[in-house]
Amino acid sequence: MQTEILLPKKVLIALLAMLLIPMQIFAQDEYFDFCNQSMMLVNNGMIVLGLWAIFNILTGTYGWLRFAGKNKYFHQMNFFWNTVNLLIAGIALYNNYHFDCSMMNPDEITGKHLETEKILLINAFLDAGYIGTGFLLRHFSVKSIKRGDLLKGYGNSLLLQGTFLLVFDLILYTVLRNFRIDYLDTIGLTFLQ
Repeated sequence: MQTEILLPKKVLIALLAMLLIPMQIFAQDEYFDFCNQSMMLVNNGMIVLGLWAIFNILTGTYGWLRFAGKNKYFHQMNFFWNTVNLLIAGIALYNNYHFDCSMMNPDEITGKHLETEKILLINAFLDAGYIGTGFLLRHFSVKSIKRGDLLKGYGNSLLLQGTFLLVFDLILYTVLRNFRIDYLDTIGLTFLQ
């Protein structure tokens, strides 16, 4: 008698499993799609950062060789600053193009996206510090006879680069945040917003 009762339970469990597996696969496909689109947005941002860096390296090289005084130092700092930006953008693009979303589970995918958003907010805070440092260097340039041009040129460069990065980081953060909220709302996962 006990085997007669267990057999229907096994069949019921098998049917439930067959119904749930496609739903689980569909949810994973949704997350892989989310991951790929998220990576595309980040890559587009890194391309913008890389193009900004290349432009500044080229104009920085020209200005460093062409000008004197505060203009020379302005271009020199732009050159130095953007070699770092180009390195950051290049490493991020390399890593992202070699990244496989299918190797992650949905929690890891969401975590990676949220981590990127968090990094952008931290960077925005640092960018405000760069801007403040630029103002401070300009202030000290007035008092320094020997290094006035260097301080003013570097200060002006930090103001420009810090402002660009602040706007860049906040825009990319907003794009990624809105994408996450819209996408997850579309598939009915509002608890991650």
